[in-house]
Amino acid sequence: MDQRKMTEAQRAYEAKRAAKAGMSLEKWLANKEKDAALERAELEKARQAAPPGRKPGFFARLLEKAQKPL
Repeated sequence: MDQRKMTEAQRAYEAKRAAKAGMSLEKWLANKEKDAALERAELEKARQAAPPGRKPGFFARLLEKAQKPL
């Protein structure tokens, strides 16, 4: 998370977590961003690996219908 977008409370919370892990706040935030980027990449890779022509299952269709406005 970008430091400019964080509130003071969020920054204090992340500082406590960084201190507990024995890191500086900047290093902690950089590591956290790197982990998030890796996770996004893995999700994208998994999404691309799924067969594209497969019909959604029963529960997926129900959830899709439930999300649509009336």
